[in-house]
Amino acid sequence: MNVHLTPTEVLAGVGALVALVVIWRLTSRAARRAAEAARASARVVSLAGRVGGTAAVIVGVQWVVITHPGNPVVLRVVLGLPALLAGHSLTRALTVTTLDTPRRRGSRR
Repeated sequence: MNVHLTPTEVLAGVGALVALVVIWRLTSRAARRAAEAARASARVVSLAGRVGGTAAVIVGVQWVVITHPGNPVVLRVVLGLPALLAGHSLTRALTVTTLDTPRRRGSRR
């Protein structure tokens, strides 16, 4: 069994293979970008849920302590502790360190 191919047929076959590889790589990159975007939006929603839940707990405890006064030390702690935590979080979020700078591709720490 002998197969005789013309140079045009060989070039067409190689071209088809190259086209398939290019299409496969482009679709895999697009899928990777879409997956990363979905993960990023899920992180934002998850963070928003945790922040909302924590805020609800803090407000609930503060409401109970304020509506049932008794001990002024407890009142100060319940109102002051969330302020300290919020101040710490904001300070960390707004502080720029040298480790936060983006690295160049291929560089090591």
